[in-house]
Amino acid sequence: MSFGQKILLKLRKANHLVVLFSLFCNSVTAQHRDLNYYLREGLTNSPLLKDYQNQVAANSIDSQRLMATFRPQVTATSNNTISPIINGYGYDAILSNQQSFNELINVNQTFIGRNNLSAQHKAIRLLTDSVRNGQKLTEQELKRTIVSQYITAYGGLQQLNFVSEVNALLKDQEVILKKLTQNNIYRQTDYLTFLVTMKQQELQIKQLRIQYGIDFATLNYLCGIFDTTSATLDAPDIDLQNLPDPSSSAFFLRYRIDSERLANEAMILKYSYKPKLNAFANAGYSSTLLYQAYKNFGVGAGLNLSIPIYDGHQRALQERKINLLQNTSINYKDFFTLQYSQQTAMLRQQLTATESLISDINEQIKLAEGLINVNEKLLETGDAKIADYVIAINNFLSAKNILTQNNISRLQVINQLNYWNR
Repeated sequence: MSFGQKILLKLRKANHLVVLFSLFCNSVTAQHRDLNYYLREGLTNSPLLKDYQNQVAANSIDSQRLMATFRPQVTATSNNTISPIINGYGYDAILSNQQSFNELINVNQTFIGRNNLSAQHKAIRLLTDSVRNGQKLTEQELKRTIVSQYITAYGGLQQLNFVSEVNALLKDQEVILKKLTQNNIYRQTDYLTFLVTMKQQELQIKQLRIQYGIDFATLNYLCGIFDTTSATLDAPDIDLQNLPDPSSSAFFLRYRIDSERLANEAMILKYSYKPKLNAFANAGYSSTLLYQAYKNFGVGAGLNLSIPIYDGHQRALQERKINLLQNTSINYKDFFTLQYSQQTAMLRQQLTATESLISDINEQIKLAEGLINVNEKLLETGDAKIADYVIAINNFLSAKNILTQNNISRLQVINQLNYWNR
């Protein structure tokens, strides 16, 4: 079997890469992990997502508190004073009553219109919707970051695996070349040239192993995983997803929520200038203890009506401020819509160009493989030029490296496009 055929056979046998390496001095046997594992761990461990969940729960409590605010408020008060007059000196008895004792139970009830109450509830609901939408966007951002780092680490592992396989096959060829050199079929310089190429591959393997260790550790860091063991990453299962209609996208929902929130603030401002009615009642004991104190148990009730008349144009100024905020939100939405269209179109063009380039690279790899096979046959008969053989190997490795980079670039572009699918 030829050199190139051995490589292809090994590459076709596995759907994912299997390379055992030592990441740290205390590493143990490598284990397999897939993309879903890291996404699950990253979303579970994220403190920001937990914060969003707590904010939603807190808003639910605020809604309950709002309802409690407009229920009857019952308080107990105890006010007791004494102002003695000694030798004719002291507070005026008419003003101070000399002494007073008040032990009361007070009930206050604020009356609010149904529409006003509904607007205040809507403010809390819109805040909750904004938090939930923010949670969705944060999840998307976290997923994109994790997937991107996973692809980067996987690409490094793929290169490490391929170069390791090539180096193992070069060692087999080195044994053959060494025997031919000892039989004076090839010169010592030819053998050394081939040996230098093989040693370069070994140095590249060490470099790729270090880089993969860094990328793998970074992936664990992003997901909140403390793990010093080595692991083999399975091929990422990433398919291009259809993007939703922009009007239903979470990225555009935030602008609709902002618009509704500002409109609701204008409504609440309107209701704040409506007349306000408050009823109160109390019962208890209120006495100066100066005259028939035992008869000073009683009850009281009343109404308070507040009607806004003039506030120095504060309402008009606040309405102008809300209008400015609405214009700002519209400007942001229009600009984001333009950016969204441009970016998704650019990514689709990049994906098409990358896939076309991958097809061309595969053709180049076939040519490089054929050249290696020819030189390999000539090597066995002693008719190959080692310099040409080394060049053919380097061309093959270069083409495979470019192919790996473009495959990784393709996955990264798909990840960028899928980011907008929420």
